[in-house]
Amino acid sequence: MDEMSKLKHLIEHWVEHNEEHAQSYLDWAGKAAEMGRPELAAALKELAGETQRLKPLFDLVSKECV
Repeated sequence: MDEMSKLKHLIEHWVEHNEEHAQSYLDWAGKAAEMGRPELAAALKELAGETQRLKPLFDLVSKECV
């Protein structure tokens, strides 16, 4: 496998994990809210949003690896 193929594979892996992490942050935000920790829940939701905002950058680098 050449270096570009490796990079494309890594980017796909990172995208998947990024999406999983964002969902995990949202899941834990719900749990934090249930525990009466609204500030923590809000911070985790913000973290999820920031994580999801990386998607366009991942899309860009993925297209560049063609």
